[in-house]
Amino acid sequence: MDNLLSIVTFIPALAALILALFLRGNDAASARNAKWVALIATSITFLVSLFILAEFDPSNTGFQMVEEREWLMGLKYKLGVDGISVLFVLLTTFMMPLTIAASWNVETRVKEYMIAFLLLETLMLGVFMALDLVLFYVFFEAGLIPMFLIIGIWGGKERIYASFKFFLYTFLGSVLMLVAMVAMFADAGTTDIPTLMTHTFGSEAFSILGVQVVGGIQTLLFLAFFASFAVKMPMWPVHTWLPDAHVQAPTAGSVVLAAILLKMGGYGFLRFSLPMFPVGSDVIAPLVLWMSAIAIVYTSLVALVQEDMKKLIAYSSVAHMGFVTMGIFAVNQQGVDGAIFQMVSHGFISGALFLCVGVIYDRMHTREIDAYGGLVNRMPAYALIFMFFTMANVGLPGTSGFVGEFLTLMGIFQVNTWVAAVAALGVIFSAGYALWLYRRVVFGDLIKESLKTISDMTTREKAIFAPLVVMTLLLGVYPSLVLDIIGPSVEALVSNYHTALHDAGTAAAALAQSH
Repeated sequence: MDNLLSIVTFIPALAALILALFLRGNDAASARNAKWVALIATSITFLVSLFILAEFDPSNTGFQMVEEREWLMGLKYKLGVDGISVLFVLLTTFMMPLTIAASWNVETRVKEYMIAFLLLETLMLGVFMALDLVLFYVFFEAGLIPMFLIIGIWGGKERIYASFKFFLYTFLGSVLMLVAMVAMFADAGTTDIPTLMTHTFGSEAFSILGVQVVGGIQTLLFLAFFASFAVKMPMWPVHTWLPDAHVQAPTAGSVVLAAILLKMGGYGFLRFSLPMFPVGSDVIAPLVLWMSAIAIVYTSLVALVQEDMKKLIAYSSVAHMGFVTMGIFAVNQQGVDGAIFQMVSHGFISGALFLCVGVIYDRMHTREIDAYGGLVNRMPAYALIFMFFTMANVGLPGTSGFVGEFLTLMGIFQVNTWVAAVAALGVIFSAGYALWLYRRVVFGDLIKESLKTISDMTTREKAIFAPLVVMTLLLGVYPSLVLDIIGPSVEALVSNYHTALHDAGTAAAALAQSH
């Protein structure tokens, strides 16, 4: 099928356009129509995206299904997928119908709400498929706008503060990335991502204001991109926007934020930092590894003292993303495999946990942990599903959470045993905060009057969780589903990285001898 990637990318945007142009009125009927249009559009997007998987050849480590045409002033509109990006495309299309279904209770400005989510899906898909620097930047930055509106209009009491904090943090990081992109274009003469991945940027050390820059231009370019991707992940200590954004966002906003938007940072490291700036990555990697290990332990401890369920799960997300950055910057097969697997797995598990909070929030309109207790007496189905995803979040063997954490720890152990040891503490702490949350919300006697009439999950809610349960179990028992797709591309990435480092070292030695 020609133009398959463009079709998948723009189906949601087309649906948003249809809603904007043809749906009039704010009555219940038009709200219901808006929900159905959004649900059908996102479902079709997912079904069409399966054709991408069907046509994809994992043994080919290059970009596949590439579409290229002139765009603006000599810039190119170029899309393509490889073993690293194809799963993020599928994760996005898989999660979006579930988030729309989870928004069925939204009653204010329903049409605008659905348009925001549909546009967000198109922009997120564009990030994972773009093969041109400028196109990537446009998708990457434009995605901030619908999310800003989703938090700012449909969020909680502090939504304005949270939405501006989210926007300013992520936007300021990206300004540095834009400067670096201009410098890359000046050096390489192209904005084509596959070409830039084979271009060698200068790595000779020089000094600025008496400070020696090891790794030269590559280190500076790496740091500029790092500023953007570290905020997006988010890495400690630039993670503080995330708990606020999660707490204030509506349930569906939290799901998209955790399941997909956070993955753009990890994807950026894999697409840009490692292949384009190997020397810079090598120079900064030890710092990144320790930042990741500190993040895992620190945010796990912070999660232990939270009184708001969403905030606890948000800090848990930061800890899990710490495993991802560790795996990526271990730059070996197990580490990078584990990092990508962890991102996909975290998409299902954290999305499900935020949906779990949404289920009881819809009934009680509070996220305070102390407001609950003894829910198992009234909501056995909910207790079961919440238990399953709590265990998956902890990394119970048999769930996808275990595979990702185990692989990243294996990868990092080969590079730095101390970092691996500190990170392993995070696994213990995660069991602490997750089980503590579960015990206080679900177990115990049902003594609060307000909870005595609470109803168990509806058929719609169970249907939303069913595919997430299936995927979490399937990937936990049969991880080859993911690893076979990403394996060859990761192997090529790691091999090219170490070859580039070796070549840079040889060139530096030759230069030193000539002097």
